Amino acid sequence: MKLNEIRDNEGARKPRKRVARGIGSGSGKTGGRGQKGQKSRSGVAVNGFEGGQMPIYRRLPKRGFKNHFAKEFAVVNLDTLQKAIDAGKLNADDVTIDSLLKAGVVNKKLDGIRLLGRGALTAKVNVSVNSASKAAVAAVEKAGGSVKLV
Repeated sequence: MKLNEIRDNEGARKPRKRVARGIGSGSGKTGGRGQKGQKSRSGVAVNGFEGGQMPIYRRLPKRGFKNHFAKEFAVVNLDTLQKAIDAGKLNADDVTIDSLLKAGVVNKKLDGIRLLGRGALTAKVNVSVNSASKAAVAAVEKAGGSVKLV
């Protein structure tokens, strides 16, 4: 076999169908669009239109709303923090947003980092984060550490 002999398998590549190129082509004249009407003409978008029937997006009830001003925090729990300290990834004396990112405890900063109270904390930790739950602050202070909100 030589490079100049390499070919696709039979039927692997279909030729492009040339629409509206004469009656003999089989898709000439109207070009597969049928006769007259809105959909036969150019510049038509009828998505969601149900022939005058009330469309489904209007028939169904709407609920709730999305708060565009809500902050999305990257979450760190106490047990995750303890694991990182035990593994030697974090220095318990000074846990900051940058050190959490560097240690791989959180992937993205988003709008900030929030400390939550799941799990137990045994190490004395000084944490500085954007936000923290009351339970998390209580647990950190019980272990002898402190939480500073940045």
